[in-house]
Amino acid sequence: MMMRPVAIVALALLSLPAFAKKKDAVVVPLKTSTGEDAGTAAFSPMKNGGVEIQVKLKNLPIGDHAVHIHQSPVCEAPDFKTAGGHFNPDKKQHGLENPMGHHNGDLPKNITIGENHTGEITYKVEGLTMTPGAANSIFGTSIMVHEKPDDMKTDPTGAAGNRIACGVIPAQ
Repeated sequence: MMMRPVAIVALALLSLPAFAKKKDAVVVPLKTSTGEDAGTAAFSPMKNGGVEIQVKLKNLPIGDHAVHIHQSPVCEAPDFKTAGGHFNPDKKQHGLENPMGHHNGDLPKNITIGENHTGEITYKVEGLTMTPGAANSIFGTSIMVHEKPDDMKTDPTGAAGNRIACGVIPAQ
C-alpha cells in the first residue's frame, strides 16, 4: 500500500517536538511557596558570551513581578530566604546610579503576569555565564520571582517584596 504525500508530511510533522529545546539549555522548574508548579526558566549560553533566560510562568498573581538570580541553590518554602541575597559577584550597586545595569543577577525587565495568571519573557544577560566554576556562573544559584516589580533603583533589593516562586539552578 502506497502512502499519499499529504499523509507522509502529516506523519513527519507529528514526529517533531512541540518546541525544540536549545542545545546546551538547562531547564529549571519553579515552584510556589505551597509547592504548586509556577513554570520554568530555560538557560542557554549566548554565542558571544552571556546567558539567554526564557521564563515561562503560571499560577502566579496578576501584575508585574521582578525576576532575580539569587546566590544560593536552595528554595525552602514558605519564604525562600534560604536562597540568600541577589547573586552579585561583581559587587555592583543596584539601581539607576549604576549605569552598567545592576547586580549580575538582576534581570533587566520585570515580567507581566496576565489575567490568565501566566506570563513569558526572554532575558539576554551579558553579565552572567554558563561556564562552571566561573565567578559569574549561574550554576549553583537559584532563580526567584518576587511579589512586586523591581523599581530599578532601591539597593539592594529593588523594593521587589516577598519571594513567591523559586527554582534551583544546580551546580555543574
